[in-house]
Amino acid sequence: MLPESTNAEYKGATVSAWFLILAAALNIVAGGIHFLLPDGGAGVIAGMDLSERRETIIALFAWMGAMQIPHGLAQLAIGLRYRTLVPLFLLLLILERGLMALDGWLLKASVSGHHPPEHYGSLAVLPIALLFLFLSLRRRA
Repeated sequence: MLPESTNAEYKGATVSAWFLILAAALNIVAGGIHFLLPDGGAGVIAGMDLSERRETIIALFAWMGAMQIPHGLAQLAIGLRYRTLVPLFLLLLILERGLMALDGWLLKASVSGHHPPEHYGSLAVLPIALLFLFLSLRRRA
């Protein structure tokens, strides 16, 4: 099911692949929390008020977790075995976190004024991911 590794063809910084592996682990853990916790982490971690539409909120958190787990597994495979795709997956991480930060701080989610940990995490990840994208595009000496 898996093609041969492309790691020998990757010319970027190895540390960028390891950063993607860290992002993968965090994505898989977050996905597990969202999918497996009784409230999906909405109340106990994000501090959301679940007094209204509890079932819908929890279902949406589980849905998000169901997407995060396979996405994290793909990031893990890229970081470990298919490193020629590291720049692409770092760019996707930047897009994902950029959209999350935009929504959390300026658009729909910002209306409530409530900022769960992920809003801060997205802001922190953006410049770090940009650095690792830059390093992944530079050829090693």
